[in-house]
Amino acid sequence: MLVGRGEELAVVEKLLTGAGAGRSGVLVVRGEAGIGKTALLDAAVAAAGNGPRVLRGTGTEFESALPYSGLHLLLRPVLGRIDALPGAQAAALRTALGMGEAAPSGGDRFLVGLAVLTLLAELAEEGTLFCVLDDAQWLDLASAEALVFAARRLHAERIAVLFGVRDPHTPGFRPDGFEELRLRRLDTAAAGDLLTLYAADLHHHERQRIQREAEGNPLALLELTTARREGHGLSYDGPRGRIEQGFAARIGALPEASGTLLLVAAAADEGDAGTVFEAAGLLGAGVGDLAPAEAQGLVRLDGGLLVFRHPLIRSAAYRSGPAARRLAAHRALADAGGGHRAAWHRAQAQAAPDEGVAAELERSGEQVRARGGHAALATVYERAAALSPEPAERARRLGSAARAALDAGQLDRAGELAEAARREQGGDARARARVAEIAAEVANEQGDLSRAHVLLLDAALPIAATEPQDAGRMLFLAVGSAWVAGDPVAAAGAAAAAAELELPGGSAIQALARVSSSDAAVRTTALRALREASSGPSGDLREGLRAACWSGLLGDHRVAYERAGAVERECRAQGAVGLLPRALLEVAQAQLRLGLHRDALAGGTEGLRIASDTGQTRTRAQLAAALAQLAAARGDEAWFQELGLLADAVDLPDVRHLRTSAAILLDLGLGRFDAAADRAAAAPAGSACTCCGRDADEVEAALRAGRPEQAREAFARLAELAGHLDGPGVHAVRARCEGLLAGGVGGSGGVGGSPAPSGYPEEGGDPEERFRRALELHSVRDTDRFEEARTRLLYGEWLRRHRRPVDSRGPLRAAQEAFDRLGARPWADRAAAELRASGESRTGPGTQSPTDLLTPQELQVARLAAAGLTNRDIGSQLFLSPRTVGYHLYNAYPKLGVSSRVELARLDLAT
Repeated sequence: MLVGRGEELAVVEKLLTGAGAGRSGVLVVRGEAGIGKTALLDAAVAAAGNGPRVLRGTGTEFESALPYSGLHLLLRPVLGRIDALPGAQAAALRTALGMGEAAPSGGDRFLVGLAVLTLLAELAEEGTLFCVLDDAQWLDLASAEALVFAARRLHAERIAVLFGVRDPHTPGFRPDGFEELRLRRLDTAAAGDLLTLYAADLHHHERQRIQREAEGNPLALLELTTARREGHGLSYDGPRGRIEQGFAARIGALPEASGTLLLVAAAADEGDAGTVFEAAGLLGAGVGDLAPAEAQGLVRLDGGLLVFRHPLIRSAAYRSGPAARRLAAHRALADAGGGHRAAWHRAQAQAAPDEGVAAELERSGEQVRARGGHAALATVYERAAALSPEPAERARRLGSAARAALDAGQLDRAGELAEAARREQGGDARARARVAEIAAEVANEQGDLSRAHVLLLDAALPIAATEPQDAGRMLFLAVGSAWVAGDPVAAAGAAAAAAELELPGGSAIQALARVSSSDAAVRTTALRALREASSGPSGDLREGLRAACWSGLLGDHRVAYERAGAVERECRAQGAVGLLPRALLEVAQAQLRLGLHRDALAGGTEGLRIASDTGQTRTRAQLAAALAQLAAARGDEAWFQELGLLADAVDLPDVRHLRTSAAILLDLGLGRFDAAADRAAAAPAGSACTCCGRDADEVEAALRAGRPEQAREAFARLAELAGHLDGPGVHAVRARCEGLLAGGVGGSGGVGGSPAPSGYPEEGGDPEERFRRALELHSVRDTDRFEEARTRLLYGEWLRRHRRPVDSRGPLRAAQEAFDRLGARPWADRAAAELRASGESRTGPGTQSPTDLLTPQELQVARLAAAGLTNRDIGSQLFLSPRTVGYHLYNAYPKLGVSSRVELARLDLAT
């Protein structure tokens, strides 16, 4: 019976009722140990009756280093349904759970999460599904990642997920972004009511004392009552300490064999009754010794599992005895088991270094690796290192632990393990290089590119003679870190070292170093060399993204789009969720340069969500900075600021450059010309990452702010770079800026008749000829639609101010229609104002494209459905459940004026 939790129970019941009505939801119930999380979850499930299917799991504080053990426990009743999943998902989930041979991709953690989503969604097709995860803070990291990944994608599946989590100071599970319900301690009245129900046999003054000592913790109230009845005197150590002491006292009062059985059960990581009884038998305890503990309500036998009534009972059973008994329990579990579990328990039973035990544990880690549990693998190697008598072996295993932690996304842990390995290595240059490369990857992901460069350079040089291939690869990475960090001197230094040592891959290293050059000719020549080197066929998805990057930096955005798009499709086909955000970043940047704003919004938003889910902080920041350009074009300051907070998570030159460029465009679009010119003047010199877009914006902003000298300087940079690029888009923008400079722009915001600024390269040129040339270049395939609309707007403004209002209406009307289609509201408003000034009587919003009515996700779903994909196929591509796909289609149909897939296929859903 719950006392004092009426409001909290109503919150949980509302979630469950919503799931029954087709609205999935996730709730995190937080609170300290003993506060009543488990009781609340039990009561909510009981109140729902027998209709819904319930899957229940519990995290265990003493879980082994075996990944997905928590997920296995949750899905145990429905493991027979895995074979019905799509092939790649079924293989990944079977691999993760140790059910058969490993899949080629291993237990990819994100593909496993997608498989969990699909499995839960298909179970929910048969009726409402409740997933209850208690003590989720103790879930192994692999299980936690898979479950959170799935939970974030629930929408219309009739699924309710409840996570019970100890307070946020407990390390481990981090379900950020979900709705939370925090359980507070009971107030005086509710605590008194609880004691009236459960301690009526105690004297009034005893109940008052218990109430004071328990401090409103419900479990403390109950266990202190039991301890008082049984005569146990407990020292004060706060509610949790009191509760655990009470359980320890009750366990200590059991027969010795029963206590031994509980200790073995607490040390076991899986709770399998057969294994526990076999191991306990080796220590003189058996099945019959379970009864006294059951009678005390400490443990129960449930479907072949030994389940402790509360996690603190397990903790008390494990910790209350002497250390020698714990070691004996782990030895017994090792003797009773096999494979990795046996090796792990043998390692836990070892009190001193032992190479044989360490080597056995390290070998057993291959089972963990095959299942994709990188965090668990790091724990295995770290424990093996602690058991290694020799410093060299200790260093090697610590290095392996650091690599596994990095693969798991545990950057801080990887850095600490790499530093520990470095301290053990002594003079072994090869070992130092291996660890330095790991530490550099950590620094890169955390945005400390200068440190990454130094680590790679210092470690590569000593191994150049003996390991030239590795040294060349590390110096290429060192140059790349320096380039992204905006340090051309460091990049050149590393390249010079590679040239002197004549290392493999030297030409690519030299080319990458030259990309940092301030000379546009040198920079673009180097980019072409890198593009040429990566233009051949390659199965390496990351190499494909690099090839797309080089093309984009050279202004060949169509090729960049096609190459990055191919990688994106392959990521979806393989379920390579971890690399997908990077691919979506390259695709979105190319789409922005092609004026495909709706597509960029859809893909960029998806990439941002997945990067957040998968802990890719740097990629998330870069995606946010790219999307900030879209927010700027739309004049959406609130969204721009929101994206800025995400971008600020890392301090990288390319992110800062993109954000600054977006801020200049935002100011320019909103008519804040002085602010835009000031921002551009204060910004550091541009990088190759954005070609010439910012320089063109600065030309317009400076002229409108009455600063011709600043405009000339910006144009000089633009013209220099454009002279080395082939794409028509950059030359169209250059011609437009020539028209602006030749025509002169007034500070109040319009093209005027003032003379061309002194010093302009083609002083006295015809502005109209420049604008027409720009539009001719824009007409070539694959130029930016947004930039073309801006050129039409500026040309129309120039015509109107030169007393040619009739001539101005054509370009102004075309500009307004294009801006309307792109959602660029401030630019469309500006075109409409110019049209009114020209005498145009009707200047309302242009005709909307059908895609303008859809959300980004609805657009993605509708396009795939129009191409003939089933809901299940679409779900696999977009990492959604089939029911959520159906929900988006249900919303999209009326917006598009269709009622079936056949009609949908007839629509033009391009942007």
